[in-house]
Parts: sequence; structure tokens; C-alpha cells
Amino acid sequence: MRKKRLAVVMSVILALSIMLSGCGGFSSESGKSGSESRPLKLSLESDIPDLNQTTSTDGTSFSILNNVLEGLYRLDKNNKPQPAMAESVDISEDKLTYTFHLRDNIEWSNGDPVTAQDFKYSWLKTLDPETASEYSFIIAQFVKGGAAYNAGEAGPEAVAIDAPDDQTFVVTLNQPTPFFLDLTAFVTFFPLNEKFVNKIGFKNLGLKADNILYNGPYVLTSFDQAEGVTLEKNDHYWDKGKVSIKKVNMDVVKEASTALNMYEAGDLDRVYLSSADVNTYKDHKDFGTETMFRSYFTQVNLKKKPFDNQKIRQAFQLAYDPKVLAETVLNNGSLPAYGVVPAGMRGTASKTYRDLAGDVIKPDPAKAKQLLEEGIEESGKLPKIELLASDDSVSKDTATFLQSEFKKNLGVDVSIKTQPFSGRLETMREGNYMIAVNRWGADYNDPMTYLHEWVYTDGKNGSRGYYNSRKYNETVLAAEKEPDEQKRIDMFIEAEKVLIGDGIVGPLYYDGRAYLKNTKVKNLVLPPGSMLELKYVTKE
Repeated sequence: MRKKRLAVVMSVILALSIMLSGCGGFSSESGKSGSESRPLKLSLESDIPDLNQTTSTDGTSFSILNNVLEGLYRLDKNNKPQPAMAESVDISEDKLTYTFHLRDNIEWSNGDPVTAQDFKYSWLKTLDPETASEYSFIIAQFVKGGAAYNAGEAGPEAVAIDAPDDQTFVVTLNQPTPFFLDLTAFVTFFPLNEKFVNKIGFKNLGLKADNILYNGPYVLTSFDQAEGVTLEKNDHYWDKGKVSIKKVNMDVVKEASTALNMYEAGDLDRVYLSSADVNTYKDHKDFGTETMFRSYFTQVNLKKKPFDNQKIRQAFQLAYDPKVLAETVLNNGSLPAYGVVPAGMRGTASKTYRDLAGDVIKPDPAKAKQLLEEGIEESGKLPKIELLASDDSVSKDTATFLQSEFKKNLGVDVSIKTQPFSGRLETMREGNYMIAVNRWGADYNDPMTYLHEWVYTDGKNGSRGYYNSRKYNETVLAAEKEPDEQKRIDMFIEAEKVLIGDGIVGPLYYDGRAYLKNTKVKNLVLPPGSMLELKYVTKE
């Protein structure tokens, strides 16, 4: 990705690829003693790209970090921020200055106190241009002076954050931001101990379990990027009385069929179902479905022929039916996508964004064929086309569907290249692809978390196909500062039309999942648009 600026509402991720999720609510009581002796057994459908909190960008890593670290606030099951490392906050009358008061006796897993300086160091480390954090935008956009430091135009002293004492952390914002407390619950805003980082070396942060200092409900006792992680209860956590499960195993299992076999053998407590298995298990007592704030789409690379031609890009957008993909091929609760921003995303006070925006694009194979022919006349013979996808079951099924549709409706043979999730991300960042099956999970509950992704910044946006539209950029950046709710939404709607009209992305589906869950597991929460929460889980 690249350094970005972002705006608006509620934090978090959730581009989530974790094979587990929400059911039940939080419990205010500490768990039964029986939970202590029963490990929770979960799975991940992709490898783990990056557990360095300052550089991590993916939902799998975010969900792990969310349970071993903790910010000033923490999101509850309803995506509402609750005091965490901070016991309280004072907000100035002009809504620009937040003074956080940290709790007494909060500790890192080595027994050292968590202090306001740990937050200051972490935020500045993320903003430091030398860190090259892809998520620095989420601090730089809101904190006064953050963008200038992040761009190398000022020093760290320009950033309006201060730690006048160990338990006081003061932040000044660029403009009133009603959702700022939500943002403090996001991984990028978590604290980091400078002494520990200096000891291990920043480049080694997060590379193994011993290279993370923990202040959340759990600690990692094992970590292998390709195999998974083991989490154990953190005895130094301030709220450990509400952490019921002593041990959590999260194994990387990329094939849905393998995960299902493990579930049936009692080796997993939660499993996502492939489309082929949904009908078999839909009446099972363990069956359930969920939706997420996560969109899947095709992403073209404007620097690779033939996708430098707009008509050819549009042809590939119109040549498949998202309804068939979502309801027949995937058959897992996913919804067909006719825009980038997913269903359920906040719009105005009374309506969702999709209710207001409607469908931006609909399949049209006849028009797709016509556009392809016109594009070939303009650009010449098509080269061999390769479709990039991650190597999990759902991504491979999606790629196979597209391959078939492109052949049937365009007469174009497309080969498929699959890579592990982290490898696919790196390939796209480097621009070494033609067209890819991509996804984006919400960092917070607002259309900006999607639409800002394609705002051009520094030319290093390979993941977004090197898109650079003046009209699109200006529209999204104007919406960023627009105080009027309806005008702001109208700008988003216009920007989404421009993005899809330019043929940059082809909406596929809004992620939904069918799953089986051990009925003895309670309070496993993953609200749409947020990170996995293990703190309140119990297992009978």
C-alpha cells in the first residue's frame, strides 16, 4: 500500500480472514472455572502476514494483536468504545483536545508499568517516515501535526500529543472527530514500550512470540507465520478476572474441507463452511451465518495491458453476475455486490449507505462483449491474461467462477495464479499483476474507510492499480471535510460512481459466512467492522 490520509467514523478492521466469529454477547461476569481447563480451538484461513503493530495492515494480524494488546479504549460487542488502558477522558469544549487518564497499576507482561509515554512513543513511531507504515494515515489524518511529520515536512515535536506524566496522555485533533474514541481502540493506536523495542531492535518487532511485549488479555506463547499461534491468559492484565479461557489455539488451515474434518473430529470449536457443504449442514444444531463489513472485488492494474484501456476494463466488469457468484457458487450468506461499499455500512442517521446509493453497476454480457471488441480495436490483440487470487478455498472458488464467466461471455481464456495471502498482498503492492481478486475490510463504520483507498498519494499504490483520477481524488477529499451529513454522503455516492465507471474495480460480493460452532462456546464476538474479541469467551 502506501502512506495515506483517511477520514471518518469508527475504527477498525475488519478485513477479516479469521475463521471464527460472532455469536452471543459480552458477559459482565467472570467466567466459570471450568473454562480455564478447556482450550478454545480456532483456525485461520490464511497465513499471518505481520504482527508488528506499527506496520500491520491485514485482518488476520489485527485480530490476533487485538487480543494480546490493548489501547486507551476497547470496542464492545456493539462496536461502542469502552475505557480500557484509560480509565476516563476529558474532552475540551471545542472538541479538539482529549486528555486521557490512565488506570493505576496497568502493566506490560514483563511487569513494567504501561505509561502515557508508551502511547506517545508508539504513535510517533508509526508516523515516523522511516517506519513507512501503511497505516500511518489513520493517525496522521486526525492528530494535529501528524500529517506534516508523516510526510517529512516537520519533526516529531510538531505532533500535538503529550505525556505530561505517566498517567496523562493529551491529544489535540485537526478538527472535531466524534468517533475519535473508537479510533483509539484500533491496533495502530496501541502502546509500544520504547525500552523493549530498543532491546530487540525495531526490525525484529513481532517476528516471534518473544519479540512482542503484551498488555492485553492474552500473550502469545507460540507464533509461526505459516502454522498459527497459541494464546495464553495474561496474568498481568488489569481486567484478567473477566478472561475465562486460559488457552486459545489458532491454527492456519487454508482448505475448508480440512477445517471441516477437524471440526467433526473435535479439533476445532468453530469452522467456516464451503459452499458445497452449506446445504448438508444448514439444519444442523451447530449451523449459523454472519455478515461482515468486507467487500470482495476485482482490481485491475492500469500499468499492465490490456487494462490500460477503459473499455476493456469495463468489459471485464460486466461479464459476470455477482448474484450467481454469491448465491450459487459461494452459497454462504454472502450478498451480491453492485458497489464497493458493503451493505449495512452507515450512511445517514436513518439510512444505510447502500440504501442511499443503490446499485452502481449491473451485469451485462452483451455490452461487455461489445466493449471488449471496441477496446481491442483501440489497443490491439489481447495478451495472455492472468488472474491473481489468494490460495484459500473461497478465493479460489471465486477465481474459478470468474475464469469461466470470462470465457463464456467474452471468449477470453484467463489463467489463474494463486498465492498465500501475504504473498498475494506483496505481489499487488509491487504491481506485479494484471487483474486480481481483492478485498477490503472496514477499519471503521463509514464509507470513507473504503473510498479513501483509491485516493492517489505518492504513486506507490500498486494494490489499487496505480489509479489516479483528479475528479475522484477531489470528491473524496472534499467529503472528508464536509460537515453536512447529506452533502457528504452525496459526495461519496458520486465518487463511487466515478471509481466504478473508470473500470478500476469490479464489485463481486459482500462477505458473509456460514459456519458450525461448538454450542459449548459462548460469547465469541466479532461485530461487523471490528476485530475478533476473545476476552469474554467461555467454554462449558
